[in-house]
Amino acid sequence: MARLRMKHGELDVEEAALDLWARDFDALELPLSAVVFRMSAFVLLLLGGLVFGRLVALGVADGEFYAERALLNADKVVLKPAPRGIIFDRWNEPLTENVPAFRVALKSSDFFTRSEAERAEVLRALRETLGVSEDELRERLETADLATADRIVLAEDVGLEDALRFKKEALPGVVVEEGFRRRYPRGPSMAHLLGYTGLAAANDIERDPTLQPNDIVGKTGLEAEYDALLRGRDGTLVKLRTATGDVLEEQEKTAVEPGKSLRLTVDAAFQDYFARRLAQGLSALGRTSGAGLAIDPRNGEILALVSLPSFDNNAFVDAARSGERAAILNARAKPLFNRVVSGLYNPASTIKPLHALAALAEQVVTPETEVFSAGYIDVANPYDPSRPSRFVDWKPHGWVDVHSALARSSNVYFYTVGGGYGEIKGLGIERLRAWWQKFLFGTATGVDLPGEAKGFIPAPDEKEERTGEIWRIGDTYNVSIGQGDLLVTPLQLLDYIAAIANGGQLFRPHLAMDEMGRETLADLTPYAAELREVQAGMIDAVEKPYGTAHLLAELPFAIAAKTGSAQVENNAKTNALFVGYAPRERPEIAILVLVEDAKEGSLNAVPIARDVFAWYYENRLR
Repeated sequence: MARLRMKHGELDVEEAALDLWARDFDALELPLSAVVFRMSAFVLLLLGGLVFGRLVALGVADGEFYAERALLNADKVVLKPAPRGIIFDRWNEPLTENVPAFRVALKSSDFFTRSEAERAEVLRALRETLGVSEDELRERLETADLATADRIVLAEDVGLEDALRFKKEALPGVVVEEGFRRRYPRGPSMAHLLGYTGLAAANDIERDPTLQPNDIVGKTGLEAEYDALLRGRDGTLVKLRTATGDVLEEQEKTAVEPGKSLRLTVDAAFQDYFARRLAQGLSALGRTSGAGLAIDPRNGEILALVSLPSFDNNAFVDAARSGERAAILNARAKPLFNRVVSGLYNPASTIKPLHALAALAEQVVTPETEVFSAGYIDVANPYDPSRPSRFVDWKPHGWVDVHSALARSSNVYFYTVGGGYGEIKGLGIERLRAWWQKFLFGTATGVDLPGEAKGFIPAPDEKEERTGEIWRIGDTYNVSIGQGDLLVTPLQLLDYIAAIANGGQLFRPHLAMDEMGRETLADLTPYAAELREVQAGMIDAVEKPYGTAHLLAELPFAIAAKTGSAQVENNAKTNALFVGYAPRERPEIAILVLVEDAKEGSLNAVPIARDVFAWYYENRLR
């Protein structure tokens, strides 16, 4: 057997050649002649040149090809999660946090090469520890793009105990990585506003094809509305490895771009108080459902938005709280439902300021016109004259003009100016519809929150098509006092009241301080004179002893208001409503309070409104 001898760590070419020849000829080692040496040197130089040329080809000519092949010995692109942008309130109080967390992923190149039995056991362990369903796991696996990422993130927030368990068990293909999870310090108080985040699902990717299954995206609320702004861009890292898996080098391919911050118009401390006071009011009545809203009439900025029942949005970003998530999703009270932007309600008597404005502007009545309320009006029944249709007031009011009609909330007055009675012709349904549309009822406001409802404004032809019945005078009477088929969202309702307060500018309500800004949706300032009469009636509702909101007269600043009691579910239940603004001369805040299934109608909403106004005065206006 030929031996390659080394001198001082270098290969002795002559002795190597000799050994080879000795093998071939079974000869002894002999000194080489000069000719033989030159011949052997020539052969070796030729071989060396060929080897060197091949190395050049590998390193230079085919460099790009082999560089790509080298990546096959690397971990495929490793994502470096971008910190999500922080959401702040109007006073720069942080409403969200990014907390370092562990996330669990499947390394597909390892997992999918395992036997079916091994894969099933891994998935079983993942389901049990992560608290996710088989369908959720299947969706994660099916939506993964294995051409661009070797890891499939299954849970973006795993507790330390579970992370250590996965590390210890070393399940085939399961890896634990560091990342971030969202935290919401104020929990239920801000849940409907902020929403929550989660891993991109199939519907998210269908809506935005640039998303990857491993991306964390906003699912609801402002997290969803401003997801592109908040999300930022993940960085990518390539780890070059040897054939045995040792890391040779880490190469940053793209840098992390943190998400941008978002500053809101919301006053967090005021929001907390409003939510707490509304919850107390509901609890005292044995109720759970309601809404609260505050808007700055000067620009449409939303100062507070409360929907009850609420939920803790932290449950949707904490993998350990799967049981709580399930309870929230299945709750009969629908805590995920945002009543302020998605709920549809009869406005009841809170629509009367709009109808008073319409009646004055259309010259159906003057400010001095009086209507007598005996507590009801009767309309002849063409089928049985002995049994007229009766439309009731909530009490007899005697003679009322537009101011006292608003202050007392007289139904008879608004039956008359809406549908007509006696010598007063009334607006009629078509003019009522025209005025609803002036305030954009039946149209989404465009608020920067997902899921906004448009509301519904009734029409004679729509009713006939839907029910087969014609539109009757009774239908006009019902919508004239905010009942019947007229439906609005609390957001639409307060936005119109804010326009009454500021003299006719209907602004788009908004939550983002810089991204939205003041925007006029409708201009009703040409009706300034009529608006002043309406404002006077809303002031009387507070200042006059007979006013339905007289309880607010004790506050240290002047308020204008309107109350409402909506009969729902075939008069089996009553929703209590309050809308108002302050200070009445130069309004800075308008608020709405809604109590579902109230015991005493609007009387149950007014005390809550009083305390909310008082807090705002003491803490923001004084």
